[in-house]
Amino acid sequence: MSEELCISIPRDVPEISDVRLFAAPRALVFDAFSSADRLARWFGPKGFSLAMQAFEFSPGGVWRFVMHGPDGRDYENKIVFQEIRRPERISYVHPGDDGAEPLRMEVTISFSEEGEKTRIEWRNRFPTLAERDRVERDYGAAVGLSENLDRLGDFILDSAGPIFETSRRFAASRERLWKALTEPERMARWFGPKGVPVIASQMDFRPGGSYHYGLRTPDGGAIWGLFEYSEIEAPTRIALVASFSDEKRGLTRHPLSATWPLKLATVYRFAERDGGCELTLVARPHEARAEEIATFAGALDAMTQGWAGTFEQLDDYLAAS
Repeated sequence: MSEELCISIPRDVPEISDVRLFAAPRALVFDAFSSADRLARWFGPKGFSLAMQAFEFSPGGVWRFVMHGPDGRDYENKIVFQEIRRPERISYVHPGDDGAEPLRMEVTISFSEEGEKTRIEWRNRFPTLAERDRVERDYGAAVGLSENLDRLGDFILDSAGPIFETSRRFAASRERLWKALTEPERMARWFGPKGVPVIASQMDFRPGGSYHYGLRTPDGGAIWGLFEYSEIEAPTRIALVASFSDEKRGLTRHPLSATWPLKLATVYRFAERDGGCELTLVARPHEARAEEIATFAGALDAMTQGWAGTFEQLDDYLAAS
């Protein structure tokens, strides 16, 4: 899953660092660090496993765990988070106290976007060159960091699952197309499958905001949905998590599939093309179980057909407005 390896042990700087590029959105990569359950699946060198004791993912929060080595040795660890800036940066310290391994270092992990990929820069900074060299000698820190990022790549690959992607060019400016997806009264005039009109359209368009909508089904019932916006880069990109919902904004399962992913990480991209604008939609399961990923993978053709109909309605709306 990672596409490059760049381990570094500078001669005159007390640090060990690595840089990797992962073929996954930044939000998904960042989320791999944000819960004890996820970290337990990949954190640590090859052959190691974790037993979690405490985890608070916030500035000043403490993460305590025991790392079980393949040789049978246990390593007590204590981490104190210093900075968490979603989805850009995490920093923490190993204070080397309170019964933990005598290892003192500051760790900074930076997440940057390269298209739909994510570059991680992971830096372990030590108090002195002598301490860096001791940790490298006693713990194999450089190889451990490299293997840790290898395991992160495997975890992301397993978590990301299949990708759905579809595009369409519209004979409208990028500004008009952007408004059609970012103003609730405009969304209400085209969004959803053919023959399923919008009956509710409430939007708080900002990172951390949401779009809650309702659709009237042909049998007189209703389907509700929720977008939770994570990143907005006007007028080129919108990243969000899409879910089925209820009238009170609670998350629900797909009305026709109990194994459909509860959440889809979704990105809309807007690119100027030949006097118009190309809209690209990319979606993948988010925090999904194996059976949910399999259900999603089996529905890619149906999703292509469904979104073709939705994009036709958007095209008709843009032509008429």
